Amino acid sequence: MATARWNGTVLAKSDDTVVVEGNHYFPRDAVTATLLPSDTHSVCPWKGTASYFTVEVDGERNPDAAWYYPEPKSAAAEIKDRVAFWKGVEVSD
Repeated sequence: MATARWNGTVLAKSDDTVVVEGNHYFPRDAVTATLLPSDTHSVCPWKGTASYFTVEVDGERNPDAAWYYPEPKSAAAEIKDRVAFWKGVEVSD
């Protein structure tokens, strides 16, 4: 089971992640942390445009520490409605 942790708090846990380029994409309903919308976006040539969330735990914020593809390109359709983490978030399986 894959688990995402930040500052000792579990952000997400699931045995149904999709691994793409070494990143675990968790189902949205497996994320228990507060995710705040961000204005940040990035573009991947084969996945599409990513949107970001700021992760909030116990009043502490980690800006843009989670991302997702709301409308991925067809090659990355399997990660639609899934969230991945970085920026100090530890993911183990």
